[in-house]
Amino acid sequence: MKKLTKIFALMMALVMCVALVACGGKTAENKDSELAKITENGKMVIGYTIYEPMNYEENGKLTGFDTEFAEAVCEKLGVEPEFVEINWDTKFVTLDSNKIDCIWNGMTISDEVKQNCDVSDAYVKNAQVVVMKEDALESYKDVESLKGLKFAAEAGSAGETAIKDNGLDEKYSPVAAQTDALLAVIGGQADACVIDITMAKAMTADGTSYDGLGYSLELTTEEYGIGFRKGSDLAAKVNEIIAELNADGTLPALAEKYELNLAF
Repeated sequence: MKKLTKIFALMMALVMCVALVACGGKTAENKDSELAKITENGKMVIGYTIYEPMNYEENGKLTGFDTEFAEAVCEKLGVEPEFVEINWDTKFVTLDSNKIDCIWNGMTISDEVKQNCDVSDAYVKNAQVVVMKEDALESYKDVESLKGLKFAAEAGSAGETAIKDNGLDEKYSPVAAQTDALLAVIGGQADACVIDITMAKAMTADGTSYDGLGYSLELTTEEYGIGFRKGSDLAAKVNEIIAELNADGTLPALAEKYELNLAF
């Protein structure tokens, strides 16, 4: 009887071990799944900055191409979007600290971006352009003519990279946001700034606060992508949805509304 009792006890212990391993494996799998996490939370936390026409406020409400794009993706995922304004210069730290689930704000796909996060398929074409007072544009036709000017750009942005890569950083001053770079030009603290052409089009149009500014030279051409944590399964799922939204006409309609060029 004692021998049978011991055998039964051993069998029960083995059953419990197998159950624990199975549960542990399931827990680890769910823990590693970003898709499972946002589904459980019922929301996707989206890191952005104010950057017209991608994300900006109108009548007290956040709107823009990326805002509407993110809302459409979240609807397909069955979750709510939660938009959190971030410091662009520390975007990867914010992502890695789990304060946000993704970076979705007209982010240029670069080697640095690929090293720090998993990136979605490219969805919009962009360029970095030199913005200055409109009456000065005729005097600056190429990069060489820009040497010696005082430049401003958003810290950590593709504009900053373009300034440095083109040797225009002799008198360069980083600022907190692309709008601050425009203000520096308006106020005379900078002769020129480098920002995304998507923003330059929107912000320097007639009737805007910056309609005395203009742009001509393109320093780079590039594409936008959405950033997710390394190893995230969200990137692949969102790519599927991007393809669906392109096929059903949602993205082409948004691109026309915000006067952007899609990357596909």
